[in-house]
Amino acid sequence: MRFISWNVNGLRAVVNKETCTAEGTATTRFADLFEHFNADFFCLQETKMQAGQLNLEFLGYQSYWHYAHKKGYSGTAIYTKHVPLSVRNGISDETSSEAVKEMDSEGRVITLEMPDFFLVNVYTPNSQQATERGQLPRRLDYRMEWEDAFRAYLVALDQKKPVIVCGDMNVAHEEIDLKNPKTNHLSAGFTDQERQKMTELLSAGFTDSFRHFYPDATDQYSWWSYRMQARQKNVGWRIDYFLVSNRLIHQLESATIHQNIFGSDHCPVELIIKP
Repeated sequence: MRFISWNVNGLRAVVNKETCTAEGTATTRFADLFEHFNADFFCLQETKMQAGQLNLEFLGYQSYWHYAHKKGYSGTAIYTKHVPLSVRNGISDETSSEAVKEMDSEGRVITLEMPDFFLVNVYTPNSQQATERGQLPRRLDYRMEWEDAFRAYLVALDQKKPVIVCGDMNVAHEEIDLKNPKTNHLSAGFTDQERQKMTELLSAGFTDSFRHFYPDATDQYSWWSYRMQARQKNVGWRIDYFLVSNRLIHQLESATIHQNIFGSDHCPVELIIKP
């Protein structure tokens, strides 16, 4: 079973770009890339869309969308060949704080309940750079509240059946996960606080699938700044993940970062699991 996750940084823009490649073979359309992967589940983040703005359907797939209330912002989607038992947008409930409920208005999470697992597609809030040099990111407290709420949500799901989590999680967990760790310890996505929250999530019963297969691999990134020719120089960060419940480890077949696929400042990541 194949899963693809991609932060497209604006789906309408990516659909119209001619810069995608599929395993080294040039393609001019997002649709070609979609068909090339032939994934069971194709998860998108940062779609930046509202309902009705784009008619993008594929034969054999159903699609589910979580739109942000704010136009042109955030948003997630899942295309699937398989009919889910249930679909949930967001993570909040009646006991959640107002901040967490506000986060749900940003269209950041879709959960599909399948017969044997939950699939959670997430676009984690960016903690945003500090206004002054030497300070912590300005939305770090907001991010910390999100992390605790999201971890609790995943743990609760995991008590019912195994969980597969994918998406742009906006954190490079270890120094090996970005090109320049020494100069980024106060940067959004690499603060000690954000990295610790990822450690806590993994310790709660989850495995980073890519590091399961490649614990020491370097220069494996999924996001590059548009500035300073970062992608051409491969000065990047690995912030896009597939995490799985530990009891799914024996079913993992492969995990791949498709660095040769363009169209966004992120590239797609892939997980294949055995039935």
